[in-house]
Amino acid sequence: MTRPTLIGVCLALAASCCAAQVPDSGELPDGERAGLPDPRTGWHFHLDPPAPPRKVVPRLPSAGDGEQAALARFRQLQKEVEERRALAVIQPTEPNVRRYMELEAKVVHNASRFADVAQRIAWSHPELDPATQGRPVNATALEVFEQARIRERNAVLAQVAREHVLMFFFRGDCGYCHAMAPVLRAFCDRHGMRLVPISVDGGALAGFPQARSDNGAVRALKVQQVPALFLAQPFSGRIEPVGFGVLSEAQLGERIVALFEGRDGKGTPPPVYWGDQR
Repeated sequence: MTRPTLIGVCLALAASCCAAQVPDSGELPDGERAGLPDPRTGWHFHLDPPAPPRKVVPRLPSAGDGEQAALARFRQLQKEVEERRALAVIQPTEPNVRRYMELEAKVVHNASRFADVAQRIAWSHPELDPATQGRPVNATALEVFEQARIRERNAVLAQVAREHVLMFFFRGDCGYCHAMAPVLRAFCDRHGMRLVPISVDGGALAGFPQARSDNGAVRALKVQQVPALFLAQPFSGRIEPVGFGVLSEAQLGERIVALFEGRDGKGTPPPVYWGDQR
């Protein structure tokens, strides 16, 4: 027998042995079922090793889970209250109304507990206490607050008086202008502010014998109602309206201070400059 023939016989015997060892029933060998390569593939194929099994790490509960659950409960409670109220209104039977009132009582109880906790927090955290912010409600504290505001307002008015004048537009036949005149005179004397009275119709006003006649200011400032009061800064020509109609001394002071402190701020009306005819 030649050498090639001998090699062929060996290969044939090896194939018959493999065929005898591997069942033909269509079932996978035990090795493949266990994740091992099929021996029928032989040594001609490269197989990757089987992937290790994935480890499932249990998820630990977090603080956010409790918050989400609470929010979900709140939304559910809102829905339940609305549904029970609607049912009680549409069908006001005793059981329906009673169920709604029972749920409402629970809600009111929780709200009362919330108010109690919020109050205790406010007592220990003054930055969260409304009673310590802005205008106080206690009578004693309110008196101290008002005195401090008066001192601050007088200081600002003294500063305003150094650079500003008040322009007072009136008519001789206007009863409101006659009522406003003594109030305005007392205010200017108290705070040392210069007053420039301007007669719109050429008439006179008691207490203002040196009143000026209109020289175009009425048109420039668009004065359509008297008494009218404007705050003017002579060296800059800036003029801002203070108010129209009869005002008290307290109102005059508050408005002038607000104009001065809020100058060029948001929401402040744009000033009019003398000579601006737009």
